[in-house]
Amino acid sequence: MLSEPSAATVRATLPAVGAAIGEITERFYARLFAAHPELLRDLFNRGNQAAGTQRQALAGSIAAFATHLLDRPEQRPDAMLGRIAHKHASLGVAPEQYDVVHEHLFAAIVEVLGEAVTPEVAAAWDEVYWLMANALTAIEKRLYEESGDPGFRPWEVVERVPETADVVTFRVRPADGAAVRGFRAGQYVSVGVTLPDGARQIRQYSLSGAPGESVRQFSVKRVAGDGTTPDGEVSDHLHARVRVGDVLELSEPYGDLVLDGSAGRPLLLASAGIGVTPMVAMLAALAADGHRSPVTVVHGDRSPADHALRADHVAYAGKLPDTAVHFFYERDAEPGGRTGLVDLTDVAVAPGTRAYLCGPLPFMRAVRAQLIEKGVSPADIHYEVFGPDLWLASA
Repeated sequence: MLSEPSAATVRATLPAVGAAIGEITERFYARLFAAHPELLRDLFNRGNQAAGTQRQALAGSIAAFATHLLDRPEQRPDAMLGRIAHKHASLGVAPEQYDVVHEHLFAAIVEVLGEAVTPEVAAAWDEVYWLMANALTAIEKRLYEESGDPGFRPWEVVERVPETADVVTFRVRPADGAAVRGFRAGQYVSVGVTLPDGARQIRQYSLSGAPGESVRQFSVKRVAGDGTTPDGEVSDHLHARVRVGDVLELSEPYGDLVLDGSAGRPLLLASAGIGVTPMVAMLAALAADGHRSPVTVVHGDRSPADHALRADHVAYAGKLPDTAVHFFYERDAEPGGRTGLVDLTDVAVAPGTRAYLCGPLPFMRAVRAQLIEKGVSPADIHYEVFGPDLWLASA
């Protein structure tokens, strides 16, 4: 909770800081990478930096956290903090790195706002920063302890399965022969690779296999640039270079999009494109656990041929006793199938439904709005974003 003097100062300066937060984060990253180029080379996603999405996500999280402290001082925004902490833990972020961020972030604030940053203003925003940083550090410490083996380990590729023209599934096992720990359906792992220029880049991929298997499975869509954003460095490397017998670095599983509190409740699992991956794992877990309440499966894709893990999607849904499946394809839909973008207008949603969403942000926004119109509580709608979470940044 912010002290009263700091709360008053933050409230008075939030409009100015919020208006300048994009420029502040841009200056921050420039300073950070000038002082620590190894962070850009070996930790931060170079593609997200080039596209500016990481700056947007950082700006959104800072503004959202400060606003929450002012509007609901008695309540910590654990959902937002947990999502960030899971991502940090999957990357191996250490407590001392928050000191480095603090140094360059506050230098950037002074550069941008100049004389407006009085000692009182600096002290108030310093308090905001450390409330957020210390909360994240505590959550990350717990996550590291729960994982049992934080950090990256070598995993051998034992199978490579082409799913579609641009999606490949990799099945991996510990290179040292150790047992494979379980995971919670919906979680992801960080995968680290060394690129031809020597950079060690890390990306997160949802585990798409059934929990409890003796191997881990994740599916990778090749990310193609569109003229404004570059091709995906890591996805292209995995598709073009990684074969059976090769070794990858994997973190332990992390992620907060899990089936907590869902026993006995109607569920809706909605995905689009490669967002199908955590949903397939969830369906596998529900089938294994004997879930008997209604499950509605919704997926949107360009065509059936582009629908990764389609056979698993159908098979696991078919193992549940009360399931409705709705696949939407922009083209080549089967006779009687649904053509076009996902539309829940004619999809029955049971009272008390708990919903899980994964896919592009516009898709999730549209589905969330339709679910709320159908009476689903916003608190019961959970989502996963691949890459920087821009939902906060664009709120």
